[in-house]
Amino acid sequence: MSWSILEQWFFVTGFIIFVLYMVIRTFYYRSVAQREEKNSVNMKLTLQDAEILIRKHQVQLQRALGDIDILTQELTALKGDIRSLKQRNSQYKIEADRYKARIKELEQKIESLL
Repeated sequence: MSWSILEQWFFVTGFIIFVLYMVIRTFYYRSVAQREEKNSVNMKLTLQDAEILIRKHQVQLQRALGDIDILTQELTALKGDIRSLKQRNSQYKIEADRYKARIKELEQKIESLL
């Protein structure tokens, strides 16, 4: 097999071009992989930050819900206190009306005696 110089030159040139193509392609895909790795690391950090924020807000929400439960209990207790105060107030009004009526009766008796 004897090749002419032109055939050898085409073969060597084609081989060099192929090798250069493969080297460039390798560097390109390596840079793409590195970029993806950086993006992946950034995404993980972002997700960790988001998880921390979610936990923080979850704790705040639980505290707020606990505060709401305490306030609801206090409100229920105060409603009971208001009912008892209203009942006492109405009893006092009834007694005051009775005393006023008794005072009027006594005033009339005093006037009749005079």
